[in-house]
Amino acid sequence: MSTDTTPGPAPAGTTPEAAPAKPVVQPGDRIFSGMAKGAGILILVVLAGVAAFLLVEAIPALTAPAADIPGGAGFFAYVAPLIFGTLLAAVIALVLATPLAVAVALFITHYAPRRIAQALGYVVDLLAAVPSIVYGLWGAWTLAPASIALMTWLESNLGFIPFFAGPVSATGRTMLVTGIVLAVMILPIITAVTREVFLQTPKLHEEAALALGATRWEMIRMAVLPFGRSGIISGAMLGLGRALGETMAVAIVLSVSGGITFNLISNGNPSTIAANIALQFPEASGIGVNVLIASGLVLFLITLAVNSIARFIINRRREFSGAN
Repeated sequence: MSTDTTPGPAPAGTTPEAAPAKPVVQPGDRIFSGMAKGAGILILVVLAGVAAFLLVEAIPALTAPAADIPGGAGFFAYVAPLIFGTLLAAVIALVLATPLAVAVALFITHYAPRRIAQALGYVVDLLAAVPSIVYGLWGAWTLAPASIALMTWLESNLGFIPFFAGPVSATGRTMLVTGIVLAVMILPIITAVTREVFLQTPKLHEEAALALGATRWEMIRMAVLPFGRSGIISGAMLGLGRALGETMAVAIVLSVSGGITFNLISNGNPSTIAANIALQFPEASGIGVNVLIASGLVLFLITLAVNSIARFIINRRREFSGAN
């Protein structure tokens, strides 16, 4: 028994279904698509150019004899205290700024009255526009002397912890003060990003939590914070990137004596890579310039690694929300 699946002729009075028409691409769409693609390629080209410049200029320092490097112990011995100081100052700033930024963002978005929230949001945004040298002057001339009493108390009561072993700096220009200044500088960045993420929390999630009898804090803990976790991490990493590369504020505040130490309240403070470049570059010549550029390459790699790790964490913890 054979079956014939060949379609027969269409019934009279009917027409075959027409193929869907291809969407017409407008000239404006093509122009915008080309500009967007060109901008993305341009960013990659600029980044590759910066990396190539740093690498080419750093090779003489990386291959030079140890005696030619400042300090006479080689490039890696020269840059190790700078890496340590850069990471230490940035971590102190991040630890101090992130909880405060999240608290401020929650207050603006879920607690403050509308007018107060708007005014406070403007003030926080204005803090990001203050030049870094102003923060440096404030830290060196106001915060540092005012912090001596606090550091004396820390030495007396918590001196058994290596961070507060002392002796206390007479000027107050220590790594602890530097971290506090950096925390104030990155606070607006983290707050702005976190605030915008909290405002995007689906209203259905918040209303559902409140309808089930949750208090406002329980609603925030169950709905807002889980939704905004990736945004908090993104804001913190943006702030960390600024803290890693901050120059003038650190150069003004920090009293540098070199070496690697966890003591945050004494005169023995390692410098940071950016501040060291700013202070040493005007008088550098010959191989000294290559050494400073090589340390800039190290900072470039640290920043790239930090952003890559942050992106990895964000992608792993991204959560889908079906509410709109």
